[in-house]
Amino acid sequence: MSEAVKIKNICCIGAGYVGGPTCAVIALKCPDITVKVVDLSKERIDQWNSNNLPIFEPGLDDIVKECRGRNLFFSTNIDAAIHEADLVFICVNTPTKSYGLGKSRAPDLKYIESAARRIADISTSNKIVVEKSTVPVKAAESIMEILNSNHKPGVQFQVLSNPEFLAEGTAINDLLNPDRVLIGGEETPEGRNAIESLSNIYSRWVARQKIVATNTWSSELSKLAANAFLAQRISSINSMSAICEATGADVAEVAHAIGLDSRIGPKFLVASVGFGGSCFQKDVLNLVYLSECLNLPQVAAYWNQVIEMNEYQKRRFVDNIVHALFNTVCDKKITIFGFAFKKDTADTRESPSITICKYLIDECAQISIYDPQVDPEQMLHLNTHTHKYTHTGIDIEKYIKIYKSPYEAAKKAHAIVICTEWDEFKTLDYERIYSSMCQPAHIFDGRQLLDHKYLIDIGFRVEAIGKNLSKSHTGKPFSSVEGPKAKRPKW
Repeated sequence: MSEAVKIKNICCIGAGYVGGPTCAVIALKCPDITVKVVDLSKERIDQWNSNNLPIFEPGLDDIVKECRGRNLFFSTNIDAAIHEADLVFICVNTPTKSYGLGKSRAPDLKYIESAARRIADISTSNKIVVEKSTVPVKAAESIMEILNSNHKPGVQFQVLSNPEFLAEGTAINDLLNPDRVLIGGEETPEGRNAIESLSNIYSRWVARQKIVATNTWSSELSKLAANAFLAQRISSINSMSAICEATGADVAEVAHAIGLDSRIGPKFLVASVGFGGSCFQKDVLNLVYLSECLNLPQVAAYWNQVIEMNEYQKRRFVDNIVHALFNTVCDKKITIFGFAFKKDTADTRESPSITICKYLIDECAQISIYDPQVDPEQMLHLNTHTHKYTHTGIDIEKYIKIYKSPYEAAKKAHAIVICTEWDEFKTLDYERIYSSMCQPAHIFDGRQLLDHKYLIDIGFRVEAIGKNLSKSHTGKPFSSVEGPKAKRPKW
């Protein structure tokens, strides 16, 4: 590859949250480039080819409808797409390992390796291979070794790192107006030419000064570092929320005050019941494992505390619910508003709602759930998210019911728990909801979403993250849990 290649055909292996939206935007902005998104799952590809896309993302439907069949195609024919491509994106899943060395911390790279071996086996011409999946530092080096060890005579590869920085719910805007596009490659003439080839695609709609070239390892580490820093900010403000509840300070006022400092800024300083999603926990744990492997135990311990604080916040929140409901929620109906890990997405991976439901089921509560986007089957089968949230032999449907209406979900409930910050929850008729609930009626606002004074005036007993509202009703701030725990079932 003696000069930058003009890309005419792109293959994306993996039709998930990264591959689908990324390639849809590339197809929109580069109508002269043919983009093929391929996946082993026929069901997922069929959804991409239908009017019911497999992921919910504002603005995605319109882009897919405009480009699909023109220069954007979804297929299970992986080999043909690889064969025809000048550039191949690897957008496969890299879950946290659930077995063996690095269990519960290290990323599982088996899908990355499988994709690399398939590319080497199929390719009969030179290709640029781009890792977009979140990977540990030096993963690109491993991919290159696999490609070079298995390629056909005369075929050359260049491997680039081009991590995604998408936030679910705003992914399309993040792609159309990115803060930066990071491309890492080898510091050789061939590597620089490959970087230029990919840069030429993004420069069709992204200003050149926002396209940042680095060496491969810096690019890979930057992805982990970005998510770790964001998760750390959330855990930091959540730690402040516990102090606020114990002292009478208001965490929203504290966050506003410190966010006005230009050195800190206001973003990711909203206290909540905890962070979720597919990236934050996985990437922080990846960084912890990397630090341990590099014999940096103090660094590993520092980042592991970010995860510990996140789990503590969820446990603390549930302890408050139990305490406020007279130290028992056994057989009481608790309504969960929101099951997605954040608004404007149907993604439930590592959602705080899952942990909260698990803890409440441990206390023998009856859970009713309403979410405007999440598939009901996904909410019922908590074991599809992670093994630790269910118990062998227990009929989850005995404890959980799914509702299509928030008003039906709240009827005869003892408490409402706000777990996702859907805008819809701000405008519900809470007087109607209050009159249908068991008294005294409680609301636990895990997202600082609602007008607490208005709710108290209606008659609700309100508990909120980062606020001490005990002067307005008989409850106590949930930083000071007292009294005996409700007896938990031995499952």
